[in-house]
Amino acid sequence: MSMVMRVALALVIIGALNWGLIGFFGFDLVATIFGGQNTILAKIIYAIVGLSGLAAIALLFKPDEEIEGEYSENREAFRNVNYNAEFGDEPDFTAMRRDNERDITIEDEDK
Repeated sequence: MSMVMRVALALVIIGALNWGLIGFFGFDLVATIFGGQNTILAKIIYAIVGLSGLAAIALLFKPDEEIEGEYSENREAFRNVNYNAEFGDEPDFTAMRRDNERDITIEDEDK
C-alpha cells in the first residue's frame, strides 16, 4: 500500500471516529477544535477527509493478489529464521570444540 493510500486511510478513520462521536454523543470534534462547522478551517478538514474517502474507495476494488503480493516479499525474508531453539538449525560448534581441546593439550604439555 502506498504512503498516499495509508494517509488517506488514516484520514478516513479519523472521519469515521468523528462521525461516531456525532452519532453517539452529538459531539463534533472537528467543529470543536476549529471553532465551528462553518469556519474555513473546519470546511477544509471536512473536504480533505471527504477526498480521502474517495481515494480509499480504490481499496475496495483492488484485487487481493495485489495486496498480498506487497507483503509476500517481506514474508520471504522472515521465513525459516534460526532462533537457536529446538525448531531451528543449531549452530555447529565442533570446530570450536577441537580448538579448545588443542589449547588444553598444549597448556598441559607446557606444565
